[in-house]
This record gives sequence, structure tokens and C-alpha cells, in this order.
Amino acid sequence: MDYVVRPIKSDDVDAVWEIEKMCFSVPWSRQSFVLEVEKNKCARYVVAEQDGNVLGYAGMWLIVDEAHVTNIAVHPLFRRKGIGQALLKALMMEAYRMGIDKMTLEVRASNIAAQSLYKKLGFVEVGVRKGYYSDNDEDAVIMWNFSISRALGLKQGE
Repeated sequence: MDYVVRPIKSDDVDAVWEIEKMCFSVPWSRQSFVLEVEKNKCARYVVAEQDGNVLGYAGMWLIVDEAHVTNIAVHPLFRRKGIGQALLKALMMEAYRMGIDKMTLEVRASNIAAQSLYKKLGFVEVGVRKGYYSDNDEDAVIMWNFSISRALGLKQGE
């Protein structure tokens, strides 16, 4: 499947928001994405695009010496094609380029597919946030990748 992963542009917000609403029971608002893309200097977002269509997106906040994945979603019609992995790897590379080698995220306890992807990319479970998700009080599994460079197979200076 041919697609490119690139930094988000303001023009992508509507497509990203549509995917957000399809994928999450408590979606972020459109305005939240506008603020993330246009105002938040700590935020980095990427999209997967094919023929002008956004297939998925991912974002993170860069906070001191760590990256925190805020969201990652792939349009339901394009799942299981490696897009989520490509998006997360792009975030990891961007964090690494910014001098950050640790990344964290929260994931629903029931989202075994996502947890499997994260483990594949070097994330480990370190804790649980009880009742984290407001729609159903589901727990969130806290995961960390303590060496982005090792997970991506990078050597010093790459």
C-alpha cells in the first residue's frame, strides 16, 4: 500500500477530526486539533496520506526530556496495513531527532491490538491508571519506551 507519512498541515485538521470521531467514543474537538497544530509549540503531529486523503494521524507532546503520545488513529477502512506502526515510528524518529530518547502513552486496557503494536516497538507496561477513560471508567495501561534509539535500531549520531 503506497502512502506517505508527513507532518500535519492546518488543511488536514478536518480529515483528522473525522477520523478522530470514528475512532474514539470521547473524541477531541476540532478546535483542540486546531490549537495543537497552530499554537502548541510542544506538539508534533504527523499524518499518513494517500492520493490527497488522510488515512491516519498521530501526535505527541515533547516535555523536557520525554515524549508523550497524545493520540494515534487510523481510519477503520485502512487498519491492519502497517499505518499505525508507520505513524508511531515517525513520532519516535521526530522525538529522537529532538534529542529525546523516552516516550510514554496510555492505552485502554481492552485495546490488545494497540498494546501489541506498542510492545513490538519497544514499549513496556509500567502501571495502570484506574478509571482513566471517562466514557466507561475503563483503566488505562501506562506504557513506556525507555530507549527509542534501541527500538528503532539507531546508533549514536544517526
